[in-house]
Amino acid sequence: MISNRMASAATLVQPSGEMWKKIRVELNEDVNTRDRDLAAIKDWLRKQPHLPDEWDDGRIMTFLRGCSFSLEKCKRKLDMYFTMRAACPEFFSNRNVNRPELAELVTKVQGAPLPGLTPNGRRVTICRGLDKNIDADQLNNIFKLALMMGDVRLKEELEGVGGDIYILDASVVSPSHLAKLSPSSIKKFLICVQEAYPVKLKEVHVVNTSPVIESLINFIKPFLKDKIKNRIFIHSDVNTLKNHVPVDMLPEDFGGNGCSLDEVNSAWMKKLEDYTQWFKDQESIKANEALRPGNPTNYDELFGIDGSFRQLSID
Repeated sequence: MISNRMASAATLVQPSGEMWKKIRVELNEDVNTRDRDLAAIKDWLRKQPHLPDEWDDGRIMTFLRGCSFSLEKCKRKLDMYFTMRAACPEFFSNRNVNRPELAELVTKVQGAPLPGLTPNGRRVTICRGLDKNIDADQLNNIFKLALMMGDVRLKEELEGVGGDIYILDASVVSPSHLAKLSPSSIKKFLICVQEAYPVKLKEVHVVNTSPVIESLINFIKPFLKDKIKNRIFIHSDVNTLKNHVPVDMLPEDFGGNGCSLDEVNSAWMKKLEDYTQWFKDQESIKANEALRPGNPTNYDELFGIDGSFRQLSID
């Protein structure tokens, strides 16, 4: 049995009341027209020979919210989402947290979203390594776990949130890690996060930094959109996080009053385990490039070595 405390640690508390109303404005969501927008996207999906004919209303609504109800942007994101699912089997196949390589990894890294919301309706995720000896070769599996949690959130963010805040604890990252990092894996993951998922990234806070982390950030910056580059904050003192995230939300590990990160991550691993069959069933839900109108996506161009990628053409 999962304890009530553990269950609540993995529960994505949804906005309500005044916060819910404020988020509708921020997401450009009109409750009177959103069903019409949903129907338009479903109709468009059915007409794309290379994309799934049917997808559930809840996840499409999450995409619409993440795209501020711009139908064209939503189409681009959905096309890229299904394209990346086909293009990156290293992220989107064998998604079972009981597989040895993933079961071992969850004892070395943490990166689950916290259960609550900030006063302006933002979801907070804290990522950190627990083991200085973690192998950089595990990077693809770290990204796989992150995107598994992202897919669960597509289903479970029933009301939409006002954006995301990420806190990155860099205390175990060393120069030897940096030397082994795969630029192509990082690039693929950042394309997923920026172009294929409906994430509204509001702030990234880096704590326990060092010169090697500043080198890593400079390495990654060319792959980031300008507006995201401007939302990265470096903290020399973890206590300054309280200026951005309520102390009652921050885990006790970070000087807050919330439940520990160990609890949050244990609860999320149980949640991912519960989703094992769902992940397996979803594995075939991806773009079929042989059926794409015009030319199929050229993956070498998509992940171009210059760090740029061509926008997919859509109707």
